Amino acid sequence: MSYQERGAEKACFARRSFLALIAAATVGAAVRPAGAGEPMIKVHKDPNCGCCSGWVQHLRDAGLTVQVDDASDLPAVRKRLGVPADLAACHTAEVGGYILEGHVPASAVRRLLTERPKALGLAVPGMPVGSPGMEGGHPQPYEVVQFGPAGRTTFMRFVGKETIG
Repeated sequence: MSYQERGAEKACFARRSFLALIAAATVGAAVRPAGAGEPMIKVHKDPNCGCCSGWVQHLRDAGLTVQVDDASDLPAVRKRLGVPADLAACHTAEVGGYILEGHVPASAVRRLLTERPKALGLAVPGMPVGSPGMEGGHPQPYEVVQFGPAGRTTFMRFVGKETIG
């Protein structure tokens, strides 16, 4: 092979490599999951809890990115994060500098991350029937509570996964 032929072959290889790189970047952008610009939700839960797994699946189905931490000492996690004892539920999550306690619907999480209120986080006290992860039976109305140093307020109201106010 002559010097000129080797040079042409190298140039052709470089073009193919460049085109392959562009194609890979385009495909990567096209398959980026919904919510890719949102922060990851780190969920601390009991490894044997079905309703916690149901809530995690609800978040994933809504396009949110979730990392699960099977925690053996949830009270210690809640204490470290500053979750008030009377708001404690069966799982605790961290996202974007906020705390999520209990069966908080994905739409409330998205609103929290969009509005960024001055708060520690959101909680759904108890385990209301029909809330994400607690499906089955007749859905109960429930409140998502915003909590923090300034106190507590109702952030949103739901029946099941549907917003009512």
